[in-house]
Amino acid sequence: MSQTTNPIFGARRDQAFPTLAEADIDHMRRFGEASFYAAGEHIVTAGAVAPGLIVVLSGRVDITQDGGLGRRETIVTHGPGSFVGELAQLSARPSLVNAQAAEPVEAFVIPSQRLRDLMVQEANLGERIMRALILRRVGLLESATSGPVIIGPVDNSDVLRLQGFLARSGQPHRVLDSDSDPCAKTLVERFDVDPHHLPIVLCPNGRLLLNPGEKDLARCIGLLRPIDADKLYDVAIVGAGPAGLAAAVYAASEGLSTIVLDCRAFGGQAGASSRIENYLGFPTGISGMALMARAYNQAQKFGVEMVIPDEAKLLSAATDGARYTLDVGDGETVRTRTVVIASGARYRRLDVANLAQFEGTCVHYWASPIEARLCQSQEVALVGAGNSAGQAAVYLASHVRKVTLLARGGSLDASMSRYLVERIRAQPNIEVLTGTEVEALDGDEGSLATVRWRNRASGAETTRPIRHLFLFIGADPNTDWLANCNVALDAKGFVRTGSDLGSGHGAMETSRSGVFAIGDVRAGSVKRVAAAVGEGAQVVAALHAYLAQDGSQAVTPERIGRM
Repeated sequence: MSQTTNPIFGARRDQAFPTLAEADIDHMRRFGEASFYAAGEHIVTAGAVAPGLIVVLSGRVDITQDGGLGRRETIVTHGPGSFVGELAQLSARPSLVNAQAAEPVEAFVIPSQRLRDLMVQEANLGERIMRALILRRVGLLESATSGPVIIGPVDNSDVLRLQGFLARSGQPHRVLDSDSDPCAKTLVERFDVDPHHLPIVLCPNGRLLLNPGEKDLARCIGLLRPIDADKLYDVAIVGAGPAGLAAAVYAASEGLSTIVLDCRAFGGQAGASSRIENYLGFPTGISGMALMARAYNQAQKFGVEMVIPDEAKLLSAATDGARYTLDVGDGETVRTRTVVIASGARYRRLDVANLAQFEGTCVHYWASPIEARLCQSQEVALVGAGNSAGQAAVYLASHVRKVTLLARGGSLDASMSRYLVERIRAQPNIEVLTGTEVEALDGDEGSLATVRWRNRASGAETTRPIRHLFLFIGADPNTDWLANCNVALDAKGFVRTGSDLGSGHGAMETSRSGVFAIGDVRAGSVKRVAAAVGEGAQVVAALHAYLAQDGSQAVTPERIGRM
């Protein structure tokens, strides 16, 4: 059994650390290989890829995490019938924790590929294991004592950038304030870092990064791995929002080799929603991040290869057996038979001259716990009148003194769901100003001091001492990368598909055969999470039909039934 003193797991400890019955272990043996570890042997080291899921038959294994300055904290001790691992083992990513044999251990190890086979072939057992892996990751996220360590001023724009990337990527991490935390000051002195070069990031593998980009950080912690230039995929999906992840889950679960690329993090704009309450099957609501994290884990369960963050730059016809190639960052290439464009949309920026001066520190396009902490008990302004704006306003109202919601239109009812309008009206600290637009931002050295807005009807202007501004004013299609790819776009930059191109094109097929578009990036699509998920599922039937017609894939009776 597993023993833990970590209070994070609480009432769900038995689900996070189940003890397997003999019958369960017998079912799992065929997926693994026997292994033995001597007392004191380091089985897994944080920052290195673990051999797989380790099922303990005899002996004890201590699981620890680094507590800083050489300290190690015990999370749990696994005994017979327990298994060592968390979500990192599902996709052979570097471990977030250490595992050491406390005494001689007899076990068997299930490699990542075989672990995914187990999930599919042993459904009931796989469900229990998957739940445990997810809960263990949640525990690590909540404890915030494992993973990379970001060191710098907590309100620094680059600290916030790196912290936001790791949070959106579902990666445990710590932030140490270099201005006040003794441990942070010790590390800065130890590595002889000039304060002007902060932030620094200390990765679990021991590497020190100096104010890295998201891609450099992702490579250091093992999130981003080199692309196999020799592999030919059935489908390459550009974009890991609701549409892209849905397409990935359905494609991979039906046997198509699938790769997903996204230049930011999984989840897209849906991941920014503090709570989605009109998505089918979640009567109490669910945060966009939680919903998208489930989809991301589900895709990995079926063996989808995730390349995040990495940017698709050019779509070209191939001449070496593949139908298409995708040029991505750092000179890498993806070879694929089909392409699904699910690159979604990018946040629309306010037309104010000095906006860039405050972005990243005081102007936000995301309302998460990170931003809520920054503006705790303050007055904030929020621009927007759609559902995302409404969700953000309600969420922020529980953390700040006052939210002033600014909307260009005459009413919220035309663009926001009724339940959100009613909830906003019920919040005593949300003031709604319709027919209003931001005129100017003022502040010094990237620190916002005031926001001025104007009533469009009366011309009256108001200036308020506001240090944080949230923008939810819609989005433009993320299709700049398609400029030289011969994919037809409409006047607003959305991808044209189906009947919009004339006869002979499938509902989601673009102007290039074998290239499809789904979700927010597709012209005429319904901009809702559920609609994006539906299109992600629907496009897989079109992929099967195209591959069968192209002769790249055998048409089995099972696949015909899905078309």
